[in-house]
Amino acid sequence: MRINNYISASGFCSRREADALIIAKKVKINGRLAEIGSQVKEKDRVEVNGKRIEQKKKHVYIMLNKPIGVVCTTEGKIRNNIVDFVGYKERIFPIGRLDKDSEGLILLTSDGSIVNEILREENQHDKEYQVIVNKAITSDFLNQMSEGVTIFNPVKKKHEKTKPCTLNKIDEKKFSIVLSQGLNRQIRRMCEALGYQVVGLKRVRIMHIKLGKLKTGMWRELSEAELNGLVKKKEKSAKK
Repeated sequence: MRINNYISASGFCSRREADALIIAKKVKINGRLAEIGSQVKEKDRVEVNGKRIEQKKKHVYIMLNKPIGVVCTTEGKIRNNIVDFVGYKERIFPIGRLDKDSEGLILLTSDGSIVNEILREENQHDKEYQVIVNKAITSDFLNQMSEGVTIFNPVKKKHEKTKPCTLNKIDEKKFSIVLSQGLNRQIRRMCEALGYQVVGLKRVRIMHIKLGKLKTGMWRELSEAELNGLVKKKEKSAKK
């Protein structure tokens, strides 16, 4: 197993954070400094800042119905961070993010190796949202949204057209949308580009996992069926 995967699978941090620790020469394998891409065998001793890191035998996978105001970060110094809100006894990570002013389904886990695999844009994992806007929804709005809207991508620092998506009108000012992308505040910025303001946004599904009747602010462990589906998607993503 690659060293960054080993560290993230232990629940210590994400793969990206593990890479940063390796570059900073804070990681050792059997007493020798690790390098990016170093391999770890079953009986190897891995240390980070002099502390031994071992993989957990069983990872935690939970789903939360995130309330508005909770911030999807592991930074303990940030008020209302999602880790403190859940208060789980083990170290966990959110898989992706949900804006502070949005609510609904988000997954958290101690399995750091799954995070990047699930979030890879090229894997096109569906996420479904229910959105309320400030004025009546027109057919033109639905068509333009579904075909893609040109918005600014802060990561690539340029304007680009969003990928086609599926929309369904629920009532006069409410619609559902299924995205395979995960751009920052994507739905809000798509709506703004078409002259609409989002006044309510709730994620109700991630891939095969549905929010269902889980109440706001509550969390539960994934069922066996939900977990099996998630692990299969992880394994499929890892082969790409």
